[in-house]
Amino acid sequence: MKLFFTHKEIALKKKRTAFAVIGIGLVIGIYLIASRRPAPEAEIPVVSIEPAQQQDVEIYGEYVGRVRAQQFVEVRARVEGYLEQMLFAEGTYVTKNQVLFVINQDQYRAKADKARAQLKKDEAQAQKAKRDLERIRPLYQQNAASQLDLDNAIAAYETAEASVAMSEADLDQAEQELGYTIVRSPLSGHISERHVDLGTLVGPGAKSLLATIVKSDTVLVDFSMTALDYLKSKERNVNLGEKVENRSWQPNVTITLADNTVYPYKGLVDFAEPQVDPNTGTFSVRAEMPNPKRALLPGQFTKVKLLLDVREKATVVPLKSVIIEKGGAYIYVMRRDSTAERRFIELGPEIQNNVVVERGLSAGENVVTEGYHKLTPGIKVKPAPQAESDSLQSVPQTLTHE
Repeated sequence: MKLFFTHKEIALKKKRTAFAVIGIGLVIGIYLIASRRPAPEAEIPVVSIEPAQQQDVEIYGEYVGRVRAQQFVEVRARVEGYLEQMLFAEGTYVTKNQVLFVINQDQYRAKADKARAQLKKDEAQAQKAKRDLERIRPLYQQNAASQLDLDNAIAAYETAEASVAMSEADLDQAEQELGYTIVRSPLSGHISERHVDLGTLVGPGAKSLLATIVKSDTVLVDFSMTALDYLKSKERNVNLGEKVENRSWQPNVTITLADNTVYPYKGLVDFAEPQVDPNTGTFSVRAEMPNPKRALLPGQFTKVKLLLDVREKATVVPLKSVIIEKGGAYIYVMRRDSTAERRFIELGPEIQNNVVVERGLSAGENVVTEGYHKLTPGIKVKPAPQAESDSLQSVPQTLTHE
């Protein structure tokens, strides 16, 4: 171990010690100077704001519906016989009372002729009985005929009149059956393919269904609603199936086709089941829909969009401005003095990217939409320059829920 240092080494150590003391002094001086400077002022946060809008909000419900014909009629043979003629093209439009089928008429025409002949015979018998009675009555008054003769004449005349009435009924029935051999369309609509071939025995004792006719220029759309939707509509005084004349809107229905295009015509709810199905918790609703081009086919499933309510002059804000915590929902509002206020609100239905505010906010108040994470109640804020927001439009907003 080295115990002695040279003069040169001792001088070098003193020099290093002096530099260290000078460096420490510089650091302390810089710290003292920096600590004496005033603290910079807190920067005012810049936030995006939008005024709360007042709009008419349309509230919709979406359901699965099924299309059915307004009228669906089975064409059946009412008398028995062999099918002779078919006077229509399958799948075409037929008019009311148009002749569709003809059943062999021979036996029914013969039956009608027989009934007509019997009626004439009975009418002749009745005329003879009437003349006999007219001859006996004055003779009886002159004591030239007995009471028995008069009674027999009266009985013969009444029996003849009854026979005439019976024959008239038989003729009516025979002619009615003869008329049933000509099968006519009971309504206007599109007819299906025939269910029997020509020459087939049809009627009560055989196959009676000949074809079906569908009236589809107006169709019905059936769908089911939840009991909750029903209660909500009742709260707003909306009775499905009842048209209110003094209301600016009606519960109309829009449907979407299988290719996701919206059907151009709207329908109206014309019936709602008066009771809820206890197994499903839903009740049936029916809407009537025009179908002039037959775009809607009976049996087709479709998406139904029903206008449940219109919230007139509702206060609407962007959904992104709402903060939801356990204590509830709140937003930040910029006051007139440019300070931030935390405002608790009651939320209503959501509409696309916006939400209805039921209570706690008035239309026109400036709502912070971006930058609210930098805010505390009462802090000064500076609105960011921005173009007019297009997230809230003046057109009615729509809410769709299932």
